[in-house]
Amino acid sequence: MRTVVVLVLLAAAATAQAPRVGVIDFHGPRKVSEALLRKALGVREGDPLPRSKGEVEGALETVPGVVRARLEATCCEDGKAILYVGIEEKGAPHFDYHQPPDGEARIPDEIHGAYARFLASVHEAARVGETGEDLSQGHSLMHNAASREIQIQFPALVESHLVKLREVLRTSADEEHRAMSAYIIGYAKNKRGVVEDLQYALRDPDDTVRNNALRALGAITVLATRDPAREIRISPTWLIEMLNSLIWQDRHTAAVTLVTLTERRDESVMAHIRERAIEALAEMARWKHLPHALPAFILLGRLAGMPEVEIQKAWTNSDRESVVRRALAGARPTRR
Repeated sequence: MRTVVVLVLLAAAATAQAPRVGVIDFHGPRKVSEALLRKALGVREGDPLPRSKGEVEGALETVPGVVRARLEATCCEDGKAILYVGIEEKGAPHFDYHQPPDGEARIPDEIHGAYARFLASVHEAARVGETGEDLSQGHSLMHNAASREIQIQFPALVESHLVKLREVLRTSADEEHRAMSAYIIGYAKNKRGVVEDLQYALRDPDDTVRNNALRALGAITVLATRDPAREIRISPTWLIEMLNSLIWQDRHTAAVTLVTLTERRDESVMAHIRERAIEALAEMARWKHLPHALPAFILLGRLAGMPEVEIQKAWTNSDRESVVRRALAGARPTRR
């Protein structure tokens, strides 16, 4: 499922209004100044979204020290779009993808039709504001009745076509079919059996495939945390690496999943995050849109050794910066 801002853009287009930017935030720049990046961006808060995403990204990539740039618009701050500017600097951590597959495998028509109906129902659910979901069973069951009715059919479809779904996810040249597979395969009755498939899909070259795999893996993480007796093991490695991704959606959804995965504060996982991604978390925790900043803030509070109630109190009191600095201060000896 694409970012919800698509619905905002479609609605704006229907009324001949250019969507406006409410918030601009950056991730990735450590050495390049934000002033230089904003000058190259050419967009300020209150302006319409840029007409040409590619042209703006190209302008950002002319800034000395910038290797790659990526713009993403999402929803919403006071009814306006949030514009995230991803920057990859020379020598910075780089999240690698698999090479694009070139196979001919495709999703069975039965699953393709069910998924198309599901997406149509999700769009309608978003239109009426019914976007909540229950993840307690290890997969999404939306509060919207029409969407949930279709989702209930997915486990049986996975059981009938699991071998084909795996083939599509790993070998299909069609990214839309890989994205469908990444979403549907998470409904397998044997959650342990598909974790490796979803971990593989986290490095797919297509944004939507990765996002669907992240969401499916996030739901399984909820089940694994609620019911340890199932012995579902989820490696944090690629989730942690995704915190350094150029892509905002990678970073945000990975952080949400890691919040669940670190509830028990396993020291090996916490040390891994501290070593590989604490600076990325710091910039994410400072994002202006609070719902997007919260997952990184929680992770930083845990890295700083704060009790959950203390983390919650700091958030409620808008005391983000002290928690960020505390986490960074605790990590410096490890980095040296």
